[in-house]
Amino acid sequence: MNSSLPRLRLSVLDQSVAVAGRGQDEAIRQTLSLAQHAESLGYDRFWVSEHHSHPSIVGTAPEVLMAAIAARTHRIRLGSAGVMLPHYAPLKVAEQFRVLDALAPGRIDLGVGRAPGSDGRTAQLLNPDRYASENFPQHVMELQAWVTGQPLPPSHPGHNVFAYPLSDTSPDVWMLGSSDYGAQLAAHLGLPYAFAWFITDGQGADHALRLYRETFRPSERLAQPKATVCIWALAADTEEEAWRLFESRARWRMDRNLGRIGPMLPPEQALRDYSVSEQLALAEMKEKAFVGTAAVVAEKLNQLAERLQVQEVVVITWTHDPQAQRHSYELLAQAFALTP
Repeated sequence: MNSSLPRLRLSVLDQSVAVAGRGQDEAIRQTLSLAQHAESLGYDRFWVSEHHSHPSIVGTAPEVLMAAIAARTHRIRLGSAGVMLPHYAPLKVAEQFRVLDALAPGRIDLGVGRAPGSDGRTAQLLNPDRYASENFPQHVMELQAWVTGQPLPPSHPGHNVFAYPLSDTSPDVWMLGSSDYGAQLAAHLGLPYAFAWFITDGQGADHALRLYRETFRPSERLAQPKATVCIWALAADTEEEAWRLFESRARWRMDRNLGRIGPMLPPEQALRDYSVSEQLALAEMKEKAFVGTAAVVAEKLNQLAERLQVQEVVVITWTHDPQAQRHSYELLAQAFALTP
C-alpha cells in the first residue's frame, strides 16, 4: 500500500441475518451484541440495513435498532445503510433521526437509498404510491433541510415546519447506491457517498466513484468528496477455516439465484451438487471474494482502497456461527491496528 496514504479506517455493516436453527429475534439481539463488540475493537461506524418481508435479512427498522444500540454504546458512530426513503414521509424520517441524535449526539449517520429493499408487492404495501421513487431527489433535499434545522422556502408546504428536537448537533446524511444514479445525486447535493460493492461484486464501482468525484459540488456540510465502499469480507485463523465458513454464504447466493431465499445454513449443511453454470458462477464469486486469513483479507482491502482512493471501508460479514463473525472482526481489527 502507498505509504503516503492515511491508514485505512474500518467500519461495520450488519444486516441481522437469519440463520437456520435459531429464531429471527436472535438475529436482532446478535446485532446489538456485535455493535458493542465493534466499538470495543475500535471500528469507526456501525451501520444497519433495512429490508422488508425478506426471510434472510430480518432488520426491518434501522431507526429502532439504532436507538437500542445508542443506549449500549458510547463512541462509535451509528447509521442506517440505509433508510429506503420512498417508503416514508421525509419529515417523519427527519424526526426519528433528530431523536436518535439527541440520544447519541454527534454520532448519527442517516444513510438513504432509493431501492425498495423488498419485492414490488411489499413495497406497495409500505407506500401505495407507485411513483414515490420518482420524487426521491426532492425528498432527499427536504430531509436534509429538516435534519439540519434549515428552513424550507416560503413557497414550500413545509415552510416553518421543523423536525424536533433541535440541538447543537445533527445527523450526517449519506447517499447509498450501487449505480451511477446515487453517485450523481450525492455529487449534486454535496453529500458523502457509499457504494454497495457487496451487491454488485464491485461491478460499476470505479465508474460511480469517478463520476461522484468529477461532478461533486461542495455543500455547507461537505467541502470535498467523501466516499466509502461496503464490502463483504470474512477472515479466520486459517485459509481452510475461512473457506469452510464461506460455504454458508456461497450456498445462500446460489440458492438466491434460483429464487430460493431462506435462513443461512451451517457450513456442514451448505454443500450441495451445483450445476455446471452454478459451478462457474461460484468459481467467479470465490475469485473476487475477500476471504482468507486476516493478512490476506487486509492486503486485498488495502489494495482496493488504494485503487479506489477511499480512506474507509465498511465490512459486512455473514456467518452461521455468531462467534465466527465476531472473530473475523477481531482478526481484521488486529490486522489494521484499530484502537478503541
